[in-house]
Amino acid sequence: MSAARRSLWDRATGVFRRSLQARVVAASMILSTLALVGVFGYMAASVGQNLFETRRDDALLESVRAAGEMQQIFTEAVTGNLTSGEVDALQDTALDAISSIISSRATTEYAMLRTEGQADTLLQMNDVQSQAFDTALLSPELRAAVAEASESPYYQSVRIEAPGGTEPGLIVGTTVDVPLAGQYELYFLTSLQSTQETLAFMQLTMVVGGLALIALIGMITWMVARLIVGPVQTAADSSARIAAGELDVRIPVRGEDELAKLGRSFNDMADSISRQINELATLSTVQQRFVSDVSHELRTPLTTIRLAGDVLHDRRESFDPVAARTVELLHTQIERFEQLLADLLELSRFDAGAAQLEIEPTNLVRLAEREIAAVEPLAAERGTELRLIAPGGHFEAEVDPRRIRRILQNLLGNAIDHGEGRPVEVIVDSSTDAAAIAVRDHGVGMTEEEAGRVFDRFWRADPSRQRRTGGSGLGLSISRDDAALHGGWIDVWSKPGSGTQFRLTLPRAGARAVVSPIDLVPDDTQPALPAVPLSSEAPAPASAASTIPESDEATLVDPTIATTTEEVDR
Repeated sequence: MSAARRSLWDRATGVFRRSLQARVVAASMILSTLALVGVFGYMAASVGQNLFETRRDDALLESVRAAGEMQQIFTEAVTGNLTSGEVDALQDTALDAISSIISSRATTEYAMLRTEGQADTLLQMNDVQSQAFDTALLSPELRAAVAEASESPYYQSVRIEAPGGTEPGLIVGTTVDVPLAGQYELYFLTSLQSTQETLAFMQLTMVVGGLALIALIGMITWMVARLIVGPVQTAADSSARIAAGELDVRIPVRGEDELAKLGRSFNDMADSISRQINELATLSTVQQRFVSDVSHELRTPLTTIRLAGDVLHDRRESFDPVAARTVELLHTQIERFEQLLADLLELSRFDAGAAQLEIEPTNLVRLAEREIAAVEPLAAERGTELRLIAPGGHFEAEVDPRRIRRILQNLLGNAIDHGEGRPVEVIVDSSTDAAAIAVRDHGVGMTEEEAGRVFDRFWRADPSRQRRTGGSGLGLSISRDDAALHGGWIDVWSKPGSGTQFRLTLPRAGARAVVSPIDLVPDDTQPALPAVPLSSEAPAPASAASTIPESDEATLVDPTIATTTEEVDR
């Protein structure tokens, strides 16, 4: 198929896919065509058969009358006193008699032939035929069948040679017994061309009438479908406009029929949705303002409490053991409270759409080195080895480094807390379309249900676990929003007993159909990638990757397609 035909076919199929009206009209015309073909085909066959049978019966009746007339003439006139010349004259008389019988059929020719295989008789007549009779049409089989069916006529359909080609015809044969001369075969050749022309005209009339009827059916179907599809299309367009934010769009309603009821129901639904959206928007605004106001108002007393707590914490050695322990707990909880307020303020900015990026070219490998160095003391306390793996590529990215650092801090803290003291890998890779950072631990892992809720706000996989990094349950939710602000995403792979891997993917500007440079499912069966030498700003951790078995029960979660009633965080 050429490109032009393919393009035309694509446009035609596109119209059928998009237009219900076109499909209804096409289906009606196709079904009508099949019905008319069946009806008209049956009618044409029936009429053609009836015309043929009528002409055949006429030809048979003529042959019977002519044979009877000739038989009577020969029976009454032939005697033993006739000479050969008198017999020939009598034959001419008989032929003139049958000519008057068939004179109404201008297309009828005749022939009178002596039956083959007879013994010699006293008298014998010559074989005669009309000028246009073609004896080549008389096959041996036909002559044998006529001779055997001596008491009834026998007919056969033939093709007659004509100046313009061939014509359909019919040969009727019967026998006449001539006294003293033996048996003779009498044949009548009738052309059915006029009948064929009548049938062809009738078929042409049926075809033209059928096409006109199909076109009329198509127009009627199009008009009826338009009456039905029009309001449905209006409802679809109104729904799309409402979905786009035009909440005041309504369908014009006319009449009292089913379509009018549909329009009124749609408008009632739109009114209800508009009211609920406005109520939810108002409630959301109130909630955001409440969180923001409360967070801001709490900062002042929290600052005072923090200063007082720092004073007590600095003098805890002068207190008795119980008071000193109380001061330490107070200091820790004040720090957590302060972090919680900071997270709530950040979430309120995301909810209000006020979060802004401060983009600058950033080397993601160096950024990861600094964050690894920042959590190195905590990792050493837990006996966790931190490894940086950077296979190479385009590590420069246009990002907001503050937000990427916050994502890495949260992922590294979670990996250390849940890594059970096993190595943690930080993988940095990129391509021409995207850059990615993955944090992989080999700890307790998560079930499918836990991984599905890992980005919910204030949700923790196991509240009973001992955490060294505190945490408000908002870290992964904020990390997901930070990634989305860059046009990227965070997803997770996890398997109980084998660990977890979080992957941050950041598309480059103008990239389409982005594929992350890092596989979400770790391939621990491959040899470990070489570690990237750390800069002098951070200690150089080892660069080996531990191996864990794979399983079909591993959990993959993409938070970009998660739909929950809460915002999503580990």
